[in-house]
Parts: sequence; structure tokens; C-alpha cells
Amino acid sequence: MTSPAYDANNIFAKILKGEIPSHRVYEDEHTVAFMDVMPQAPGHTLVLPKSPSRNILDADPSALPHLITTVQKVAVAVQEAFDADGVYIAQFNEPAAGQTVFHLHFHIIPRHEGIALKPHAGRTEDGAVLAENAKKIIELLR
Repeated sequence: MTSPAYDANNIFAKILKGEIPSHRVYEDEHTVAFMDVMPQAPGHTLVLPKSPSRNILDADPSALPHLITTVQKVAVAVQEAFDADGVYIAQFNEPAAGQTVFHLHFHIIPRHEGIALKPHAGRTEDGAVLAENAKKIIELLR
């Protein structure tokens, strides 16, 4: 089964083009990381390639080493910034697997023993909280 074509107007493509604001924590030639506006835990960060791909199934294989390197770098900073016991890293492909934004991305979510994740829908986090959380991560990525 073939996946639908990449939609250049998806919300992450608009964030990459600067059409929608984001709280960025990291950016290089190939990747960008920013705070999830509906975090499942404080520090929930997204990492995505700048190159267009719907998900990992149609991604340019040459983009993946850059992407996973950034995922690791950001995950280390997120874990430390939020004094987390662990880090949950998730990546979804197609609606049946839970994908809701169709631009390849990884979720990095700090986890604390005994604390459940919030649902990933519904309430958008206050921008000041996202900015403060982003600042904690940025300080560790310098």
C-alpha cells in the first residue's frame, strides 16, 4: 500500500517555514527541535528533519542519520533538564499507528517514576511555560 503524498501545508511544514511560531530548542542544517504545544509531560519536545517526508516510511535514508543524532542529543538534554528518571521516545507512522501530523517527527518525553503521562490532545500549554521549559533545554545544548 502506498502512502499519500507529503502535504507541504502541514502544521510542521508551516513551523519550519516560520509561518507558525514555535519554542525552538535546537536547530542545525538538517533538523529542528521545538516544544510540543500539547505536552504529555513538562519538557515534551519534538525533533524533525527539515527535509519533507510524511513519516519514516518515505523518508530519504540519507536524512535519518542526522535526525537520530539530533534525537539523541536532545533526549540527553531533556532528561537532564527535567531531572527525569528516563526518556520516552516515540515515532508514529500513519493514522493506524497514531500519527496525526504528517511530517516525520520524534517525540521526546521526560518520564518520572510513578507519574502518568497526560493525554496528547485537548489543552494547549501556556506559552510562558513552554518558553521556560525550552530555556532549560537550550542551556544544556550550548
